[in-house]
Amino acid sequence: MSRAGKYPVKLVDGVSASVADNKLVVKGPKGELSVPLDTKNAALVDIKIEGAEVSVTPKDAEDKNSRAMWGTMARNIRNAVQGVTHGFSKAMYMKGVGYKASVNGNKFTLVVGFSHDVVMEIPAGLTVTMGDVPTEFTISGIDKCAVGLFADKIHKIRKMDPYKAKGIFYKGEKVRHKEGKKK
Repeated sequence: MSRAGKYPVKLVDGVSASVADNKLVVKGPKGELSVPLDTKNAALVDIKIEGAEVSVTPKDAEDKNSRAMWGTMARNIRNAVQGVTHGFSKAMYMKGVGYKASVNGNKFTLVVGFSHDVVMEIPAGLTVTMGDVPTEFTISGIDKCAVGLFADKIHKIRKMDPYKAKGIFYKGEKVRHKEGKKK
């Protein structure tokens, strides 16, 4: 039984939800997000909007896939509600000699030890803000999936070197530093 799915998603003040064109549209103070309902997995659950709550129930309680999608859809809806009210953000930092980042318009430039600068386009709906030093930055937006995907894309540009402990990291990430070869 899904623990995440059995509790309804509460819509806080200023947030509204409606079903239109096989999508659950959630509107709030920060913007509008939609959760698709026309996918194969979303067809396994029923979604009901009752007052200030959105409830998700499996169509067939005995079907394993239906029960699995029950919790997933409830979490997707909960993330959409949280995104339009508070938003999501990922704080990151870089460690290495000469490493730095900069934002120019919708271009994000990284200098991470390659022979060239890595220039990335910031996806629509996301913002990148620089910290106090040029090695710290924060990615923020209303879509949790988009924030996580862009942060992961940046994280993979320069993976952590366990011997020198340099690379691009998430704030709070455990860095495992290995000891080098002994003579």
